[in-house]
Amino acid sequence: MNPFERIFNRYQNLPPVDLTQGRSIAYSRTATRRMMELIDANGQGNVHGGVVMRLVDDSAAIVAIKHCQRSVVTARVETFNFLAPAFIGDMVTVNCEMNFVGRTSMEVAVDVTAEDLITREVRKIASSYVIYVAIDEQRQPTPVPPLTPADDEERIVIERARVRRTLRKKIDEEWAQAEREAEKI
Repeated sequence: MNPFERIFNRYQNLPPVDLTQGRSIAYSRTATRRMMELIDANGQGNVHGGVVMRLVDDSAAIVAIKHCQRSVVTARVETFNFLAPAFIGDMVTVNCEMNFVGRTSMEVAVDVTAEDLITREVRKIASSYVIYVAIDEQRQPTPVPPLTPADDEERIVIERARVRRTLRKKIDEEWAQAEREAEKI
């Protein structure tokens, strides 16, 4: 059996997910670490932004998969802010947690730090919000379990994400209207 066939078959006939059982933010929280090497950087020793973006997408997807117990696809990178550089030899840590869950979509918040392992200096180098959609065996969107706050701190995180989502929808509608008007010119 070729390896791609094995991967494809692995995600067929998955057990049902209990959509009545809510999950907390802590349930799927994840941190991923990786040392930056020569292949990750340019000639000045700065880590490429695309390397950081891939680490973010991989790490945030883990959170989404853990939450919904299904395959996911990246639907949108809501924001991606580069705040400081990472360098060859830095340990990059990607901290991710679920912030909001819709019917099939999930928003994952991401903070990225770089640590100089010699001096122990830690710098926040990036932040992002990534939206994923859970998919079924036919690669169609599928419902996900709700996000249920475990405490007041999680409740605040979820409410802030709900406000962000409402604003995002409004901005998307305004952008679509502006594009329609621009097409008339």
